[in-house]
Amino acid sequence: MTNPITTSTESLPLDASQQQLGRLAAGWGIVGFSLLLGEALYKVTPYVVELFQKPLSPMLWVALIGWTLFMAYSEGYRGFQKHYSPRFAARARWLRDNPSTKRAILAPLFCMCFFGTTRKRKIVAYCLTGGIFVLVTIIRVTPQPWRGIVDVGVIVGLGWGLLSVLWFCWQTLVLDRDVADPEVVID
Repeated sequence: MTNPITTSTESLPLDASQQQLGRLAAGWGIVGFSLLLGEALYKVTPYVVELFQKPLSPMLWVALIGWTLFMAYSEGYRGFQKHYSPRFAARARWLRDNPSTKRAILAPLFCMCFFGTTRKRKIVAYCLTGGIFVLVTIIRVTPQPWRGIVDVGVIVGLGWGLLSVLWFCWQTLVLDRDVADPEVVID
C-alpha cells in the first residue's frame, strides 16, 4: 500500500492552462487568507482607537504591555511564524504545482489545512477555528478598556501572522525555497 501523504514539491510537467490554474489557485489562497485576516484587523481597530481616547492607569498600561508581548510571542512568533505560516506557504506552493478545480476554488481553505491534509492537521484547524469563534464571542461583550487591551494584542498577533504568511509565501513561491512540509493527503 502506498503512503497517501506527499511531501515532495516535484510534480509532472503541467500544460499552460494547468500552470495558469495553479498560479491563480495559489494566488487566491494567499489573497483569500489575507482578506480574512485583514477584515479581522479592520474590525478590531475601532476598539483600539477607543481605548486610547482616555488616559490609562498604570495598572492598565502594565496589562496592555504584558498582553501585547504575550500575543506577539505566542500568536505571532510561535503560532504563526514558527508553525502555521511555513506550512501555509508550502501548501500554496503545492497547490500551484498540483492544481485541481476543487482545490483552486477552495484554495484559502486548502492552504489553511481544512481539507487535503492529515487527520491531525484537520482536527487542529477545526478546533482552532472553533476556539477563536468562542473567544471572539466572549470578547464582544467585554467592556472597555479591557476589550481594547485584548484587541491591541490581537492586532499585534494577527498582523505578525499576516506578515509572516506573506514572507514565507514569497520565499517558497518566488525564491523557490522549501520552507516546510505541506502535509498534503490526496483525497
